[in-house]
Amino acid sequence: MSKFSLLILLMTLSAFAQEKRETFSVDADYFRGNIYKHTEYISHLITGHPDGVLLSFNKQTYGDKEWQQSYNYPDYGVSLQYQNFESEALGESFAVGVHYNFYFLKRHLVFRISQGIGMATNPYDKETNYKNNAFGSKFMSSNLFMLNYKKENLVGRFGVQGGLIFAHFSNGRIKSPNSGINTYAINVGVNYNLSDKLAYVKSDSIQMKDYREPIRYNLAFRTGVSESQVTGSGQKPFYHISVYADKRLGRKSALQFGTELFLSRYLKEFIRYSSIAFPDKPYLDPETDYKRLSVFAGHELFVNRLTIEAQVGYYVYKPFKYESDLYQRVGAKYYITPQIFTGVSLKAHGGRAEALEVGLGVRL
Repeated sequence: MSKFSLLILLMTLSAFAQEKRETFSVDADYFRGNIYKHTEYISHLITGHPDGVLLSFNKQTYGDKEWQQSYNYPDYGVSLQYQNFESEALGESFAVGVHYNFYFLKRHLVFRISQGIGMATNPYDKETNYKNNAFGSKFMSSNLFMLNYKKENLVGRFGVQGGLIFAHFSNGRIKSPNSGINTYAINVGVNYNLSDKLAYVKSDSIQMKDYREPIRYNLAFRTGVSESQVTGSGQKPFYHISVYADKRLGRKSALQFGTELFLSRYLKEFIRYSSIAFPDKPYLDPETDYKRLSVFAGHELFVNRLTIEAQVGYYVYKPFKYESDLYQRVGAKYYITPQIFTGVSLKAHGGRAEALEVGLGVRL
């Protein structure tokens, strides 16, 4: 055998070995449930029990990387969702999302987190569909959470699963109206492994490593466009600037505490509009300051370079009485380097979204 042939053989075996470390599975689920009435404004939209189909393609991990072992060998992949809201005004929706599946109880209990883009077939239109105050735009953010009991390889490579689904559609008030729709449902489905599963890699060194860090300081800038509750008032830019400290406690968690300044141009226009449109209410100065300042606490869940961030804040300065004094933020961050991160997040007051944010920050 020539050296060239030997080299080709070694490269082929190497490629084959790498491919064998990557196995895949597919899921198909049917779900049926209810729309959660988070506000009276959507009561007229709830006219039936929504149902739909969820198709998923999963890449299975086996511990080749540290984070896979730390999280009990999760799956990650892409899913396609179809939902019929059983409402003439709402119509139907389609969504594509990326997801993580996390396993518990000897890999029989699986929890999925999914984020993607949805499309409404019948969004708001002032002439043809004025009743749909949930979807102000055709394209929206799609979030899905799923908790299932899963049994794989029940008959050959076929298995079954069933459990609960929570699906959320909202455009983050990029355009009004935007009450959003939340569906909670029961699902049943089948799964199929496209190849035999492999042995999981285990390493004691992962458990021994100390991930704790001293306090770090962060500066984050988030921006985007949003519209006030007045439909047709126009999209305006916003700028959210936060300064905060975080303390990493271990492999998975860090706690945050800081302050944030909100410069929302739509709010400035809404103050002027309200001073004119509601003369029967107590006098509102059209020059009332639209800026808001808050303090917040948060938690960051480290997966790999991707992290999940959740924060709760309280406005300490808010001259215009608008929404509640508490707000929440949920988002995903990606660390380009250990010091620089980017991300997408949703800021809301309870069930009412205020802003879909794109951010950039530094961690020192």
